[in-house]
Order: sequence, then C-alpha cells, then structure tokens
Amino acid sequence: MRTIKLGSSELDVPVVAVGMMRINTMSKPEVQTLIGTAMDAGANFFDHADIYGKGTCEEIFADAVGSSVRETMILQSKCGIRPGMFDFSKEHILASVDGILKRLNTDYLDILLLHRPDALVEPEEVAAAFDQLEQEGKVRHFGVSNQHPRQIELLKKYVRQPLVANQLQLSITNATMITQGFNVNMENDEAVNRDGGILDYCRLHDITIQPWSPFQFGFFEGVFLDNPKFPELNAKIDEIAAKYGVSNTTIAIAWILRHPAKMQPVTGTTTPQRLADCLKAADVHLTREEWYAILLAAGNTLP
Repeated sequence: MRTIKLGSSELDVPVVAVGMMRINTMSKPEVQTLIGTAMDAGANFFDHADIYGKGTCEEIFADAVGSSVRETMILQSKCGIRPGMFDFSKEHILASVDGILKRLNTDYLDILLLHRPDALVEPEEVAAAFDQLEQEGKVRHFGVSNQHPRQIELLKKYVRQPLVANQLQLSITNATMITQGFNVNMENDEAVNRDGGILDYCRLHDITIQPWSPFQFGFFEGVFLDNPKFPELNAKIDEIAAKYGVSNTTIAIAWILRHPAKMQPVTGTTTPQRLADCLKAADVHLTREEWYAILLAAGNTLP
C-alpha cells in the first residue's frame, strides 16, 4: 500500500483509511474478515469515533482484533459530539479519550480528531486537554474534523501540537471544495465560498485532508455509483474502470487520490470485496484528461 506523511508529522500512513462507522451491524467473524482484508493489503489505518454505534463500534473492533496486533495498526478516533450539542471542553475531551481507550483496549491513540466545530469552544481548554493527553502518552497526534481555516487558526493560537488532519466531506458529486476554485470573482452559485478556502489552506499548512463519504451525493442522500440519477457520470467512470481493469469503486477513490493535495479518503463499506476495490485505488493514477472528464460528467462546468 502506498503511503504518505500524515500532515507535518513523520507518521507514514496508507493513502486510504478504513472507516469503522458501521461495523456494529456485523458479526465478529465478519468484522475480522473486513479487518483482515485491510491488513492484508497494507491498509492498517483504522478510523473511529466515540459516537459510532454509541461506542459499540470501538468495542466490537477491539474484540475482533485482540491486543497482540496493536503495534501493527494506526488507530484514529474522534470526540466532541454529544446528544444535542458539541463539546470541546477540557473535561469532555479527557473523559472521551479515556472512554475510547477503554473500548479499544489500548493504551494510546495514534491520532485524536475533534469531531465537528463547537460554537462554545474555549481554545485554552482544548490546549490544556491536548497537553495533558500528550504528556500522559494517551494521544500521539492531533487534528480536527469539518473545520474551516479560521476555526483552525483560532485553535492554533493556543494549541502547541501540530494539527495533522482535517476530515471533510468530499466526493465526485460533492466537490465544491475543488470547484469553487474555478469560479473566483464570478457571479454564479459555484463561486460561493462555503468553506473559507479549506483545500488550499490545508495544503499551505501541511494538514492532511481525510475525505469522508467518498461515494455519497448530497448529505447522506445515497451513493452515486450505479445510480440512475447520474447516467453520464457512471458511463464515464465505467469507461475508465474498463480501461484500467478495475471496478467503478476503485475509480471513484482514485479520482480523489489523483488530486495533488495528497488526501487520505476514509472508506465506510462493510463489504470485504468493496473494501478491496477501494484499496486498489492506491495503484491507479488517473490522467489529467480522465480526472477532468469525470469532474465534468458529474455535472460540474468550467468557466
């Protein structure tokens, strides 16, 4: 599996992360097969969050893998979402990490992300929590999720650890992060800056973007692959997939990986074969012409 450096750290990570959000619907043998598929392909980076399955996903994962393989894995989890609110208080972050570590049956997390921005964030408390977690050896690297540049800058004013990752929604059909850059100073909807230029910001500041829902359109409205709502897009993806001898799933991930920002898409599938198809994208390098053809087939336009 091809690797990249995670943000400004020296941590080598596979270019595709394996998301564990839905494994609470699976049996232990099924989870073991899914994890084994990832590990056999060199995809040893597993993404969690304390809200996935209300914590059960982390427990199921730990039960499936045992403790003997911990040092061969890179474990990331997220905290900050509570019922009816977001919470980046020091007390909540520290308690959340203790819960995550217990459920994952591990002494430390490789990466902790703050999950969704908290409007009541006091960055001094975040800094204090990060310092304590680092000093106690509970977390080695830190990052954020779904944050725009100014929110990150506010944290960076107080947090001394590098913020190495930012999880953001991105897919071929949800690509305003990219397409807004074509429409600078234009009077059309595509010119609306919805994220503060987060793509270029992360590139400038060595923050790895981790795209989530790489197959979704809208906000969890469905998958665009093989969807009759997207005939032109699927025809183009299928054409390119046939050229490379891979599945349409592989091409959808390869499209994200082709971007020079060196992103690390997060899968969400619970199907071993589909996961294997996602991971094959690490070996597919689309041409510039193919990348743009897919972008335009999704309904995007160039000015």
